[in-house]
Amino acid sequence: MQRLHIPGILAMAAIVVASNILVQFLILDGLLTWGAFTYPFAFLVTDVMNRVYGPGAARRVILAGFLTGILCSLIGTQIMLQGDGYTYAAVSLRIAVGSAFAFLIAQMVDVAVFDRLRKGSWWRAPLISSIIGSALDTAIFFTIGFAQFIAFFGENADAEINWAWGHAPLLNAGPDVPLWVSLALADWMVKMTLALIALLPFRAIIAKKLTPAA
Repeated sequence: MQRLHIPGILAMAAIVVASNILVQFLILDGLLTWGAFTYPFAFLVTDVMNRVYGPGAARRVILAGFLTGILCSLIGTQIMLQGDGYTYAAVSLRIAVGSAFAFLIAQMVDVAVFDRLRKGSWWRAPLISSIIGSALDTAIFFTIGFAQFIAFFGENADAEINWAWGHAPLLNAGPDVPLWVSLALADWMVKMTLALIALLPFRAIIAKKLTPAA
């Protein structure tokens, strides 16, 4: 690992830690958490590292974020919260597993797509790779973490997240769907919006670098 990669590793770790903390705070009647607004910037860190130092450096940063996320999940499973007359872990098993798989797969796909589009217009690689990676991240996380048809975790693990199986209006306004579907859609919409916004800091950061990866 080169010292030049340390800022990217620290930035990724900070985003993962912040997102794991902020995910505990609900907004918009529980459709989103504040963590939904910090986590998507992990793709910005990956894309900057990829553009400036190449895909190998980006993958090392992803690994650092993955290990940080696992550590946060392990800590979260040991933190017990109280609400509605019962005690529960801050991070459930299914959410921990879904988060880890979603992060690793989505980020690695982001790197591969970005590298394929590297020689195009400056905005194509970060935008398209972030859109694809974000969609994968949302689909994998919410499917593993909440989908009722995923049954191999066992009854105890399912009991931790079965609150998301109840039906409610889609995004609090549409037809009735399982609550986790609304949560996934709201999360995906935030990620798509931030993928566009992140183009501004991406452009500003890479403009200062004299020797981006070819």
